[in-house]
Amino acid sequence: MNLKTIFLGIIFAALWASASAAAKIGLRSVEPLVLFQVRFLVAGIGMLVYSYFIQKDRLPKGKEWKELAIFGLLNVTLYLSFFVLGVKEVAAGIGSLSTATNPLFISVLSAFWLGRNIKFSEWFAVLLGMIGVGIACFPLIQNSYATPVGLLYMFLCMLSYSVGTIYYSNIDWKLTRTAINGWQVFLGGILMLPLTFLMHNSPNNYDLTFLLSEIWLIVPVSIIAVNLWLYLLKVDAVKASFFLFLCPIFGFTYSYFLLNEPITYHTFLGTALVIVGLYVGQREKLSK
Repeated sequence: MNLKTIFLGIIFAALWASASAAAKIGLRSVEPLVLFQVRFLVAGIGMLVYSYFIQKDRLPKGKEWKELAIFGLLNVTLYLSFFVLGVKEVAAGIGSLSTATNPLFISVLSAFWLGRNIKFSEWFAVLLGMIGVGIACFPLIQNSYATPVGLLYMFLCMLSYSVGTIYYSNIDWKLTRTAINGWQVFLGGILMLPLTFLMHNSPNNYDLTFLLSEIWLIVPVSIIAVNLWLYLLKVDAVKASFFLFLCPIFGFTYSYFLLNEPITYHTFLGTALVIVGLYVGQREKLSK
């Protein structure tokens, strides 16, 4: 990888890891799915306006609509619905740490997808990652910074995101990255509407906290970070996962300074195990 790719990868990790802290702040004012429903629709419309009025992209056609809808369902509706429900129940740092284990799931699931045998190193990497997350979560569960239900939601969001990444990588896309991102975010938001109405049970306060949280989640996270991720996947889908190694570090830093969430030796040990697991699982691919 050249210096430009490394620089953009670090920016991606810093922005992507900020989603948990921004979501926790926004949840002080509104319900979980409302927070992300607004984000998806506004970000999707914004990207589509840029795509079709500035870049002059073409509209999707034929089976591309189905492919975009499936990608949006996996990568937006399911992934971020589970994520925002989970991050309400767990510390923001745990949200970032859990997200960082996605490459381990992607590696194992892609093996099933392609019908190849899963290597011992891949299973070992997943085990290290899960143990790492468990160690980091242990004191947080004791001190009510995380709940079993919240951790289940985080697991389901990781699973959905991993399947979505594999699906994206196996499609021969003819659309631009901006068009793909705009449609998958917009369609994913539309598909989430029934869930948002179904789970509505308390009043929402659309105050300055909500507004600032939405602006951050829409521009730096949904637009900039996701487009950077799609760029990194196009450059090298395997080596792109290297930058997810950095997400736990950024995530716990944000949670400590912005949300006053605790960092203990469990945090450092658990994060270290996750990073080792990521390295073990990606070592052969990263060396190519």
